[in-house]
Amino acid sequence: MLHAATIKKKYTYQDYLKMPEDKRYELIEGELLMTPSPKMDHQRISLRLVSRMERFVEEKSLGEVLEAPADVYLDEESVVQPDILFISKDRIGIIGEDNVKGAPDLVVEILSESTAYRDTVQKKVLYARFGVKEYWIVAPREKFIEIYSLKNKEYGLVKTYFYDDALESQVLKGFRVSLKEIF
Repeated sequence: MLHAATIKKKYTYQDYLKMPEDKRYELIEGELLMTPSPKMDHQRISLRLVSRMERFVEEKSLGEVLEAPADVYLDEESVVQPDILFISKDRIGIIGEDNVKGAPDLVVEILSESTAYRDTVQKKVLYARFGVKEYWIVAPREKFIEIYSLKNKEYGLVKTYFYDDALESQVLKGFRVSLKEIF
């Protein structure tokens, strides 16, 4: 017996732009994905990280920190909304009126049940391919942050920081934050 093959539609940036603005969407390699609103714990962690990163970046005049929802256009079939992103001063020109055109220097994704696979697998591969230099995966429930560094278009784990540790970034030289302040 023959089975009909299911053909998935490949979406583009133009399709993405037509989506209703009352929901969050991401476009990963032509697949259109809705992103549910994050839980409150996710939002608290995001706010704490953003405020500390923003203060550091501002004091050192290093560039710009942005938070979701902010479109990052990687190519015609990949537009994502990282939880937090940093763009260095010398690359600030990739920030446009509507979106960021190109890979940020640093991306932070805070895991939630609905997006864990997307963040730890799909987006990790995507960010590496497009050249995000440093990628943080924040695990709220387990209270740890993994930092990955890009080398030869692949990420290597730099370190896993736990609740009693002070996180250090390679991209944001000199930035340190105690995870006790974040979780």
